[in-house]
Amino acid sequence: MPDGRRATVSGAMSNSTAASGRTALSPRPAVSDRMALSTRTVVSDSTAVSDRTGVSERTAVSDRTALHPRTAVPGRKRPPARRSRRGVRAFLLTTVAAAVVIAGGAELMLENFVSSHGDDPLALKISQIQTSESGTLLEKAREQTILMTAATKSFKVVGSPTLAKVPPPTQGAPTVYAAPPNPGTAQAIAYNMLPSYGWSASGQFGCLDNIYSRESGWRYNAANASGAYGIPQALPGSKMAQFGSDWQTNPATQIKWGLWYIQNRYGSPCNAWAFWQGHSWY
Repeated sequence: MPDGRRATVSGAMSNSTAASGRTALSPRPAVSDRMALSTRTVVSDSTAVSDRTGVSERTAVSDRTALHPRTAVPGRKRPPARRSRRGVRAFLLTTVAAAVVIAGGAELMLENFVSSHGDDPLALKISQIQTSESGTLLEKAREQTILMTAATKSFKVVGSPTLAKVPPPTQGAPTVYAAPPNPGTAQAIAYNMLPSYGWSASGQFGCLDNIYSRESGWRYNAANASGAYGIPQALPGSKMAQFGSDWQTNPATQIKWGLWYIQNRYGSPCNAWAFWQGHSWY
């Protein structure tokens, strides 16, 4: 080979050797290394992104779960479901319809029963009561009550009642003397009234006191189961109304009637006391 070409080849070889040396010593990584690094970088970046995304998604899910209104919370009761208006209306309509059907069925059954048994059983029972003996007695009593009520409206006072006199004791009634009572008492009222009836207050008051003390204890509101009332125990008490409308509460009105009764029936308080001792009433 000529020297010129040898020099050229050697120069080229040296240049290529220098190039390969630079390649071996170059700090830049090979293509495969760069691809590996880029892959790891991508993987790590995606992992970080996925981690952050997972955390955010879990956080969002947990937040939605905690704030969701339909999620059951321990210790808290759910409010009762409200019945809709439409459901209430339907219930009412159903109830009314059922009531109408029941009433109609009962009426129909009653009509069938009456038609099959002839007359109305209730009317039949009523007619039987009217024709029975007890029904006849009740009807008569009702008619009597109606007649008495009508008759009382036409009553007229034609005179004061008269009392049958009891004859005085054959040997005369003993006289009972008593001291004058305390002023302002019912006894004092009676003591002062005795002379107006023609009696001696000192000679007749003792007998009157014996009667009224046993009959009523001189109490104006003394009432007996028999209907007797007041200090003189008038039977019934309404008899004393002829001496005043306050006969239920006024001792003077009651005593006036009592002395009038004794005068017309026994003649004197001592005669009435003599009768009382033998009969325990006067």
